[in-house]
Amino acid sequence: MSNGRIGRLVTSLLVVGAVVAVALSGWSVLAQTRTTPAASRAQEPTGEASMPRTITVVGTGTVSVTPDIATAHIGVETTGTSVRDAIDDASKTMADILEALTAAGVAERDIQTSGFNVWADRNARPAPMIDSATSAATEQITYRVNNNVRVIIRDLDSVGAIIDAAVEAGANAINGVNFGIDKPEALASEAREKAIADALAKAEELAALNGVAVGPVVSVSEIVGASPVYGAMRAAAVDGLGGAGPFTPGEQDVSLQLQVVYAIDG
Repeated sequence: MSNGRIGRLVTSLLVVGAVVAVALSGWSVLAQTRTTPAASRAQEPTGEASMPRTITVVGTGTVSVTPDIATAHIGVETTGTSVRDAIDDASKTMADILEALTAAGVAERDIQTSGFNVWADRNARPAPMIDSATSAATEQITYRVNNNVRVIIRDLDSVGAIIDAAVEAGANAINGVNFGIDKPEALASEAREKAIADALAKAEELAALNGVAVGPVVSVSEIVGASPVYGAMRAAAVDGLGGAGPFTPGEQDVSLQLQVVYAIDG
């Protein structure tokens, strides 16, 4: 056999081998493609196994109590043709008010300055008319000073007497009397206990309606923005300031909410 024929035979064998190799490679890739989805599906968790069986409820707890402190904003407003005059008058009167408050039994630690303001009132008024050419408006300036203190009254039976004493000393601005609770932390704890009891009662009702039972607690969280909420203080009835009162503290609510997640049994 000549060298030319031998060369062509070798070339033909190499081409056939390459074709066979490509075909085998394609079959392997196809086999893997067909078997991969089944294998993946076998590894995927079923929907039922991943779903938690829980009951979620919100419990509310409220405690109503009689307030034990009162807060009053007491002040004086003065006027003057100069800032100095108005401030001096306000300072003297406030000193008299503070002396009267302490004499009435208010502790110094319960008196705090809550505001001090100075401003000018400018009112234009016509000048005396001499003739039409010289007549002009003039500006009258009145300076005003407002000085206020925040007073905590711990003896609620003396609220009227303390307001009277401040008025007698020169106070001419009483900006509300509100009632509150000095230490509400213990009340918040009691409200949480009631919220837990309320949550359990709701969970048991829901479980009974669905033919299951309430299991152990999975999680508990206090709802943000609702813990604790101190109800509107049912504040003072005031019958004038010359013998202030009667003041009625009424009741105040401490309320909060808890979200509780229970497991389901059965």
